[in-house]
Amino acid sequence: MSSSPSHYPQAYSLTDYGWDEAWEHAFAPHRAAGLIPARVVRAERGSCEAVTDAGTVRAEIPGAADRKHPPSSPCTGDWAALRPATAGHAPVLHTVLERATALVRSTASRTSHGQVLAANIDTVAVTVSLAVPLKHGRTERMLALAWESGAQPVVVLTKADECADPQRAATEVAEVAPGADVLVTSSVTGLGLDTLRAVLNGTVVLLGPSGAGKSTLGNRLLGEERLATAAVRDADGKGRHTTAWRELLPLPGGGVLLDTPGLRAIGLHDAQEGLEQTFAEIEQLARDCRFADCAHAGEPGCAVLAAVETSVLSRRRLDSYRRLLRENAYAASRTDARLRTDREAARKDITRHLRATYQFRERQR
Repeated sequence: MSSSPSHYPQAYSLTDYGWDEAWEHAFAPHRAAGLIPARVVRAERGSCEAVTDAGTVRAEIPGAADRKHPPSSPCTGDWAALRPATAGHAPVLHTVLERATALVRSTASRTSHGQVLAANIDTVAVTVSLAVPLKHGRTERMLALAWESGAQPVVVLTKADECADPQRAATEVAEVAPGADVLVTSSVTGLGLDTLRAVLNGTVVLLGPSGAGKSTLGNRLLGEERLATAAVRDADGKGRHTTAWRELLPLPGGGVLLDTPGLRAIGLHDAQEGLEQTFAEIEQLARDCRFADCAHAGEPGCAVLAAVETSVLSRRRLDSYRRLLRENAYAASRTDARLRTDREAARKDITRHLRATYQFRERQR
Protein backbone atom coordinates (compact mmCIF):
# COMPACT_ATOMS: atom_id res chain seq x y z
CA MET A 1 0.00 0.00 0.00
CA SER A 2 1.31 3.48 -0.77
CA SER A 3 2.20 6.01 1.87
CA SER A 4 -0.27 8.68 2.76
CA PRO A 5 0.57 12.28 1.81
CA SER A 6 1.58 12.96 5.44
CA HIS A 7 4.58 10.66 4.91
CA TYR A 8 5.99 12.59 1.95
CA PRO A 9 9.69 13.38 2.26
CA GLN A 10 10.36 16.85 3.60
CA ALA A 11 13.39 17.59 1.40
CA TYR A 12 11.38 19.02 -1.48
CA SER A 13 10.91 22.75 -2.06
CA LEU A 14 7.95 24.51 -3.64
CA THR A 15 9.99 24.78 -6.83
CA ASP A 16 9.96 20.99 -7.05
CA TYR A 17 6.16 21.17 -6.98
CA GLY A 18 5.95 23.71 -9.81
CA TRP A 19 6.39 27.08 -8.12
CA ASP A 20 7.83 29.63 -10.58
CA GLU A 21 8.12 33.37 -11.20
CA ALA A 22 4.57 33.64 -12.51
CA TRP A 23 3.12 32.16 -9.33
CA GLU A 24 5.46 34.28 -7.22
CA HIS A 25 4.16 37.40 -8.98
CA ALA A 26 0.54 36.33 -8.41
CA PHE A 27 1.31 35.66 -4.77
CA ALA A 28 3.03 39.01 -4.06
CA PRO A 29 0.01 40.70 -2.38
CA HIS A 30 -0.46 37.71 -0.09
CA ARG A 31 3.21 37.61 0.86
CA ALA A 32 3.02 41.30 1.72
CA ALA A 33 0.17 40.42 4.08
CA GLY A 34 2.35 37.91 5.92
CA LEU A 35 0.90 34.78 4.28
CA ILE A 36 2.98 31.86 2.98
CA PRO A 37 2.60 29.97 -0.32
CA ALA A 38 1.68 26.29 -0.42
CA ARG A 39 0.44 23.67 -2.86
CA VAL A 40 -2.44 21.44 -1.84
CA VAL A 41 -1.62 17.72 -2.06
CA ARG A 42 -4.79 16.43 -0.42
CA ALA A 43 -8.04 18.14 0.55
CA GLU A 44 -10.57 16.81 3.06
CA ARG A 45 -13.58 18.22 4.84
CA GLY A 46 -12.33 20.92 7.16
CA SER A 47 -8.62 20.57 6.42
CA CYS A 48 -6.03 19.94 3.74
CA GLU A 49 -2.45 18.76 3.49
CA ALA A 50 -0.20 21.19 1.70
CA VAL A 51 3.47 21.47 0.80
CA THR A 52 5.38 24.56 1.85
CA ASP A 53 9.08 25.39 1.72
CA ALA A 54 9.19 24.30 5.36
CA GLY A 55 7.67 20.89 4.59
CA THR A 56 4.22 19.32 4.50
CA VAL A 57 1.64 20.80 6.87
CA ARG A 58 -2.01 20.20 7.69
CA ALA A 59 -3.98 23.41 7.38
CA GLU A 60 -7.48 24.20 8.55
CA ILE A 61 -10.11 25.29 6.02
CA PRO A 62 -12.34 27.81 7.77
CA GLY A 63 -16.05 27.57 6.95
CA ALA A 64 -15.59 24.34 4.97
CA ALA A 65 -18.87 22.90 6.27
CA ASP A 66 -20.74 25.94 4.98
CA ARG A 67 -19.29 25.94 1.46
CA LYS A 68 -22.10 25.86 -1.07
CA HIS A 69 -19.93 25.98 -4.18
CA PRO A 70 -17.71 22.89 -4.36
CA PRO A 71 -15.64 24.23 -7.30
CA SER A 72 -14.34 26.98 -5.00
CA SER A 73 -13.10 24.48 -2.41
CA PRO A 74 -9.39 23.63 -2.38
CA CYS A 75 -8.37 20.71 -4.56
CA THR A 76 -5.20 18.73 -5.19
CA GLY A 77 -2.90 20.91 -7.28
CA ASP A 78 -4.23 24.24 -6.01
CA TRP A 79 -1.80 26.95 -4.99
CA ALA A 80 -2.88 28.54 -1.75
CA ALA A 81 -2.03 31.28 0.70
CA LEU A 82 -1.73 30.03 4.29
CA ARG A 83 -1.82 31.94 7.52
CA PRO A 84 1.24 30.60 9.38
CA ALA A 85 0.83 28.41 12.44
CA THR A 86 0.87 30.07 15.84
CA ALA A 87 1.41 28.67 19.30
CA GLY A 88 -1.25 26.02 19.81
CA HIS A 89 -2.93 26.64 16.44
CA ALA A 90 -2.42 24.96 13.06
CA PRO A 91 -1.90 26.90 9.81
CA VAL A 92 -5.09 28.18 8.20
CA LEU A 93 -5.89 28.25 4.50
CA HIS A 94 -6.60 31.90 3.78
CA THR A 95 -7.31 31.78 0.04
CA VAL A 96 -6.86 29.68 -3.08
CA LEU A 97 -5.04 31.37 -5.93
CA GLU A 98 -6.86 31.61 -9.26
CA ARG A 99 -6.43 28.38 -11.16
CA ALA A 100 -4.55 28.38 -14.45
CA THR A 101 -6.24 25.12 -15.49
CA ALA A 102 -8.71 22.71 -13.91
CA LEU A 103 -9.94 19.21 -14.73
CA VAL A 104 -13.66 19.19 -13.93
CA ARG A 105 -16.30 16.48 -14.27
CA SER A 106 -19.99 16.34 -13.47
CA THR A 107 -20.65 15.15 -9.92
CA ALA A 108 -21.95 11.67 -9.24
CA SER A 109 -24.90 13.23 -7.42
CA ARG A 110 -25.82 14.99 -10.70
CA THR A 111 -26.04 18.37 -8.97
CA SER A 112 -25.35 21.56 -10.90
CA HIS A 113 -21.83 21.76 -9.45
CA GLY A 114 -18.83 20.22 -11.13
CA GLN A 115 -16.19 18.24 -9.24
CA VAL A 116 -12.66 19.55 -9.66
CA LEU A 117 -10.40 16.51 -9.99
CA ALA A 118 -7.11 18.39 -10.34
CA ALA A 119 -5.97 22.01 -10.55
CA ASN A 120 -3.10 23.83 -12.26
CA ILE A 121 -2.17 20.92 -14.48
CA ASP A 122 -0.14 21.13 -17.69
CA THR A 123 -0.54 17.64 -19.16
CA VAL A 124 -3.40 15.15 -18.93
CA ALA A 125 -2.21 11.59 -19.55
CA VAL A 126 -5.36 9.76 -20.67
CA THR A 127 -4.55 6.12 -19.91
CA VAL A 128 -6.10 3.41 -22.07
CA SER A 129 -5.39 -0.26 -21.43
CA LEU A 130 -4.52 -2.48 -24.38
CA ALA A 131 -5.22 -5.59 -22.29
CA VAL A 132 -8.97 -5.21 -22.88
CA PRO A 133 -11.06 -4.26 -25.94
CA LEU A 134 -10.83 -0.57 -26.79
CA LYS A 135 -13.79 1.62 -25.86
CA HIS A 136 -13.50 4.71 -28.04
CA GLY A 137 -16.53 6.39 -26.50
CA ARG A 138 -14.84 6.44 -23.09
CA THR A 139 -11.60 7.71 -24.60
CA GLU A 140 -13.47 10.52 -26.36
CA ARG A 141 -15.21 11.43 -23.11
CA MET A 142 -11.90 11.62 -21.22
CA LEU A 143 -10.33 13.66 -24.02
CA ALA A 144 -13.21 16.16 -23.88
CA LEU A 145 -12.56 16.67 -20.17
CA ALA A 146 -8.83 16.95 -20.82
CA TRP A 147 -9.11 19.53 -23.58
CA GLU A 148 -11.67 21.54 -21.59
CA SER A 149 -9.25 21.73 -18.65
CA GLY A 150 -6.86 23.91 -20.63
CA ALA A 151 -4.05 21.37 -20.34
CA GLN A 152 -2.49 19.32 -23.17
CA PRO A 153 -3.85 15.76 -23.48
CA VAL A 154 -1.60 12.80 -24.24
CA VAL A 155 -3.17 9.40 -24.83
CA VAL A 156 -1.05 6.70 -23.16
CA LEU A 157 -1.78 3.17 -24.30
CA THR A 158 -0.70 0.91 -21.44
CA LYS A 159 -0.06 -2.83 -21.18
CA ALA A 160 1.24 -3.17 -24.73
CA ASP A 161 2.86 -6.44 -23.67
CA GLU A 162 -0.67 -7.90 -23.38
CA CYS A 163 -1.77 -6.80 -26.86
CA ALA A 164 -1.24 -8.79 -30.07
CA ASP A 165 -0.89 -5.70 -32.29
CA PRO A 166 -0.28 -2.52 -30.26
CA GLN A 167 0.68 -0.39 -33.27
CA ARG A 168 -2.61 -1.18 -34.98
CA ALA A 169 -4.43 -0.21 -31.79
CA ALA A 170 -2.45 3.05 -31.68
CA THR A 171 -3.50 3.87 -35.25
CA GLU A 172 -7.12 3.18 -34.33
CA VAL A 173 -6.99 5.38 -31.23
CA ALA A 174 -5.21 8.18 -33.10
CA GLU A 175 -8.29 8.49 -35.32
CA VAL A 176 -10.41 9.49 -32.30
CA ALA A 177 -7.77 11.72 -30.70
CA PRO A 178 -7.02 14.59 -33.10
CA GLY A 179 -4.39 16.98 -31.78
CA ALA A 180 -3.12 14.60 -29.08
CA ASP A 181 -0.03 12.39 -29.12
CA VAL A 182 -0.84 8.69 -28.85
CA LEU A 183 1.96 6.67 -27.23
CA VAL A 184 2.29 2.90 -26.82
CA THR A 185 3.81 1.86 -23.49
CA SER A 186 4.47 -1.14 -21.31
CA SER A 187 5.39 -0.83 -17.66
CA VAL A 188 6.61 -4.45 -17.81
CA THR A 189 9.06 -4.16 -20.71
CA GLY A 190 9.71 -0.42 -20.51
CA LEU A 191 8.44 0.12 -24.07
CA GLY A 192 7.74 3.78 -24.82
CA LEU A 193 8.52 5.10 -21.34
CA ASP A 194 11.47 7.26 -22.44
CA THR A 195 9.33 8.81 -25.17
CA LEU A 196 6.55 9.40 -22.67
CA ARG A 197 8.92 11.13 -20.23
CA ALA A 198 10.03 13.45 -23.02
CA VAL A 199 6.44 14.37 -23.88
CA LEU A 200 5.14 14.97 -20.35
CA ASN A 201 5.41 18.56 -19.17
CA GLY A 202 4.89 20.41 -15.90
CA THR A 203 2.22 19.01 -13.62
CA VAL A 204 0.96 15.75 -15.12
CA VAL A 205 -2.35 14.15 -14.11
CA LEU A 206 -3.04 10.47 -14.82
CA LEU A 207 -6.66 10.05 -15.90
CA GLY A 208 -8.41 6.78 -16.62
CA PRO A 209 -10.59 3.96 -15.30
CA SER A 210 -9.57 1.45 -12.65
CA GLY A 211 -7.38 -1.24 -14.13
CA ALA A 212 -5.87 0.96 -16.84
CA GLY A 213 -2.45 0.78 -15.20
CA LYS A 214 -2.22 4.39 -14.03
CA SER A 215 -0.50 3.70 -10.70
CA THR A 216 1.93 1.17 -12.20
CA LEU A 217 2.79 3.68 -14.91
CA GLY A 218 3.18 6.37 -12.25
CA ASN A 219 5.63 4.21 -10.31
CA ARG A 220 7.75 3.74 -13.46
CA LEU A 221 7.83 7.49 -14.00
CA LEU A 222 8.70 8.09 -10.34
CA GLY A 223 11.40 5.41 -10.41
CA GLU A 224 10.11 3.78 -7.21
CA GLU A 225 7.04 2.01 -5.86
CA ARG A 226 5.25 5.01 -4.33
CA LEU A 227 1.73 4.38 -5.62
CA ALA A 228 -0.40 1.39 -4.63
CA THR A 229 -1.22 -1.13 -7.35
CA ALA A 230 -3.39 -4.25 -7.62
CA ALA A 231 -4.17 -6.92 -10.20
CA VAL A 232 -7.26 -6.56 -12.38
CA ARG A 233 -10.03 -9.16 -12.60
CA ASP A 234 -9.47 -11.72 -15.34
CA ALA A 235 -13.19 -11.83 -16.14
CA ASP A 236 -13.59 -8.25 -17.33
CA GLY A 237 -10.20 -6.56 -17.00
CA LYS A 238 -11.51 -4.14 -14.38
CA GLY A 239 -9.45 -3.13 -11.40
CA ARG A 240 -10.05 -1.95 -7.87
CA HIS A 241 -9.58 1.64 -6.70
CA THR A 242 -6.03 1.19 -5.41
CA THR A 243 -5.50 4.96 -5.37
CA ALA A 244 -7.78 6.10 -2.57
CA TRP A 245 -7.00 9.79 -2.95
CA ARG A 246 -5.30 12.14 -5.36
CA GLU A 247 -1.55 12.27 -4.76
CA LEU A 248 0.96 14.90 -5.81
CA LEU A 249 4.59 13.81 -6.18
CA PRO A 250 7.66 15.45 -7.81
CA LEU A 251 9.14 13.53 -10.74
CA PRO A 252 12.87 12.73 -10.76
CA GLY A 253 13.54 14.57 -14.02
CA GLY A 254 11.43 17.60 -13.15
CA GLY A 255 7.70 18.14 -13.16
CA VAL A 256 5.02 16.84 -10.84
CA LEU A 257 2.85 13.72 -11.03
CA LEU A 258 -0.77 13.71 -9.90
CA ASP A 259 -2.37 10.26 -9.64
CA THR A 260 -6.16 10.08 -9.43
CA PRO A 261 -8.48 7.26 -8.32
CA GLY A 262 -9.89 5.24 -11.22
CA LEU A 263 -13.02 6.83 -12.64
CA ARG A 264 -16.01 4.59 -13.27
CA ALA A 265 -18.24 7.55 -14.21
CA ILE A 266 -16.93 10.47 -16.25
CA GLY A 267 -19.72 12.98 -16.67
CA LEU A 268 -19.20 16.11 -18.75
CA HIS A 269 -19.54 19.50 -17.14
CA ASP A 270 -19.56 22.62 -19.32
CA ALA A 271 -17.17 21.02 -21.83
CA GLN A 272 -18.26 22.62 -25.11
CA GLU A 273 -14.76 23.70 -26.15
CA GLY A 274 -13.37 20.32 -25.12
CA LEU A 275 -15.90 18.56 -27.34
CA GLU A 276 -15.11 20.82 -30.27
CA GLN A 277 -11.43 19.93 -29.95
CA THR A 278 -12.09 16.21 -29.41
CA PHE A 279 -14.25 16.06 -32.53
CA ALA A 280 -12.23 18.59 -34.50
CA GLU A 281 -12.78 16.85 -37.85
CA ILE A 282 -16.57 17.04 -37.43
CA GLU A 283 -16.36 20.71 -36.51
CA GLN A 284 -14.29 21.24 -39.66
CA LEU A 285 -16.77 19.37 -41.85
CA ALA A 286 -19.68 21.30 -40.33
CA ARG A 287 -18.31 24.54 -41.78
CA ASP A 288 -19.42 23.33 -45.20
CA CYS A 289 -22.98 22.51 -44.15
CA ARG A 290 -25.68 24.50 -45.95
CA PHE A 291 -27.17 25.74 -42.68
CA ALA A 292 -25.11 27.34 -39.91
CA ASP A 293 -27.27 25.67 -37.24
CA CYS A 294 -27.22 22.25 -38.91
CA ALA A 295 -27.78 19.45 -36.40
CA HIS A 296 -26.38 16.81 -38.80
CA ALA A 297 -29.56 14.80 -38.42
CA GLY A 298 -31.02 14.81 -41.93
CA GLU A 299 -30.89 18.44 -43.05
CA PRO A 300 -30.31 19.00 -46.79
CA GLY A 301 -26.77 19.98 -47.68
CA CYS A 302 -25.24 18.51 -44.52
CA ALA A 303 -21.52 18.02 -45.15
CA VAL A 304 -21.15 15.86 -42.03
CA LEU A 305 -23.76 13.31 -43.16
CA ALA A 306 -22.22 13.34 -46.62
CA ALA A 307 -18.89 12.41 -45.04
CA VAL A 308 -20.57 9.50 -43.24
CA GLU A 309 -22.15 8.28 -46.49
CA THR A 310 -18.76 8.30 -48.24
CA SER A 311 -17.03 6.63 -45.24
CA VAL A 312 -14.85 9.70 -44.64
CA LEU A 313 -16.40 9.84 -41.17
CA SER A 314 -17.63 6.83 -39.21
CA ARG A 315 -21.22 6.62 -38.05
CA ARG A 316 -19.99 5.62 -34.57
CA ARG A 317 -17.93 8.79 -34.33
CA LEU A 318 -20.88 11.00 -35.28
CA ASP A 319 -23.21 9.18 -32.88
CA SER A 320 -20.69 9.65 -30.06
CA TYR A 321 -20.40 13.35 -30.88
CA ARG A 322 -24.16 13.83 -30.77
CA ARG A 323 -24.51 11.86 -27.55
CA LEU A 324 -21.84 13.86 -25.74
CA LEU A 325 -23.22 17.14 -27.05
CA ARG A 326 -26.64 16.26 -25.62
CA GLU A 327 -25.12 15.29 -22.29
CA ASN A 328 -23.11 18.48 -22.13
CA ALA A 329 -26.12 20.62 -23.05
CA TYR A 330 -28.12 18.99 -20.27
CA ALA A 331 -25.33 19.56 -17.74
CA ALA A 332 -25.08 23.20 -18.79
CA SER A 333 -28.84 23.67 -18.53
CA ARG A 334 -28.76 22.74 -14.85
CA THR A 335 -26.66 25.81 -14.08
CA ASP A 336 -27.97 28.25 -16.66
CA ALA A 337 -31.50 29.54 -16.20
CA ARG A 338 -31.75 30.70 -19.81
CA LEU A 339 -30.82 27.29 -21.16
CA ARG A 340 -33.27 25.62 -18.80
CA THR A 341 -35.98 27.92 -20.13
CA ASP A 342 -35.00 27.15 -23.72
CA ARG A 343 -35.13 23.41 -23.04
CA GLU A 344 -38.59 23.73 -21.51
CA ALA A 345 -39.79 25.88 -24.41
CA ALA A 346 -38.45 23.35 -26.91
CA ARG A 347 -40.17 20.52 -25.03
CA LYS A 348 -43.47 22.41 -25.10
CA ASP A 349 -43.07 23.11 -28.82
CA ILE A 350 -42.58 19.39 -29.48
CA THR A 351 -45.61 18.55 -27.35
CA ARG A 352 -47.77 21.09 -29.19
CA HIS A 353 -46.56 19.80 -32.55
CA LEU A 354 -47.35 16.19 -31.63
CA ARG A 355 -50.76 17.15 -30.28
CA ALA A 356 -51.57 19.03 -33.50
CA THR A 357 -50.37 16.06 -35.56
CA TYR A 358 -52.59 13.62 -33.65
CA GLN A 359 -55.59 15.94 -33.94
CA PHE A 360 -55.04 16.27 -37.69
CA ARG A 361 -54.87 12.48 -38.06
CA GLU A 362 -58.10 12.10 -36.09
CA ARG A 363 -59.88 14.56 -38.37
CA GLN A 364 -58.70 12.64 -41.43
CA ARG A 365 -60.35 9.40 -40.29
